Amino acid sequence: MIRRENKRLFFWVIACLSLISIGGNQGMAAEYPAKPVTLYIPYSAGGSTDLVTRPLAAAAKKYLGEPVMCENKPGGGATVALSLLVKRPPDGYTIGLITSAAATSWHMGKLDFNPMENFAYIIHFARYMYGIVVRADARWKTLPELIQYLKENPQKLSYATSGVGIPGHLAMEELIALTGIQCSHVPYKGTAEINSALLGGHVDFMSDASGWTPLVDAGKFRLLATWGYQRSLRYPNAPTVKELGYNVAIPGPLGIVAPKGTPKSIVKKLHDSFQKAMDDPDFQEALKKFDMDKVYMNTEDYEKFSREDYGRLENTIKKLGLGQK
Repeated sequence: MIRRENKRLFFWVIACLSLISIGGNQGMAAEYPAKPVTLYIPYSAGGSTDLVTRPLAAAAKKYLGEPVMCENKPGGGATVALSLLVKRPPDGYTIGLITSAAATSWHMGKLDFNPMENFAYIIHFARYMYGIVVRADARWKTLPELIQYLKENPQKLSYATSGVGIPGHLAMEELIALTGIQCSHVPYKGTAEINSALLGGHVDFMSDASGWTPLVDAGKFRLLATWGYQRSLRYPNAPTVKELGYNVAIPGPLGIVAPKGTPKSIVKKLHDSFQKAMDDPDFQEALKKFDMDKVYMNTEDYEKFSREDYGRLENTIKKLGLGQK
């Protein structure tokens, strides 16, 4: 009898502890965030991504209740930040920006984690503008002129991007394969470094996101073409690569992810806060400055889009022969 009573008591204690544990976890989720959130930016300070993200993060504090601290983690074709993020606890206190460069690097065999399987997708908030840019004193006034020069002078010129496997690099390689031109690729850690390299004559042109806009506006760089599906509203005289007869374009997605396993309640809290922050005037002004479009996708739509883009990039990389050997 005594043993039976003890056994009942034992199971009663276990049940109580389980309820306490569940209640404690729910309490922790309800209290999130209880401290600042860190946001990894995969590019160097001063580039277009950095300067657009910081006002968005600052505005998110109003709705999140805690600061969102931006940390620049450049390198690896915009994947170093993600390689650090994937190792962080799935507690919502470390999140990061992701571009299509991550899927590209995975398909090229350069990552030891799959970006579609190792992250919780939170929100898509912007779309990059990419372009092909030369110095203002360059001899080439148009993209066809540059391509013709490269055909007549193979391997004489070099071009810069923010890293191997980023959209600007992948699109340029597709254009190279399409036209038969030959030139050298020089990867840098971010837009600020690329701008300096082009200004200093260390490279002849660049294929990168819109961190070059201030120097185009200042008359130091010349925009030959953009990689989008339509002409830029900011530079309506600059044709797209596609309309010039070269069937290449870049969708340029930019969004926020967290480590896989982050509770749905925390993902929702982050999503809702950043969605509201997208209406912030400083963020919208930054988008306008770098000619990036505000493009919202909720958590479900963003993950669906990312899976489709993941497949598109896999096909492109295989076609170019840039996949795993």
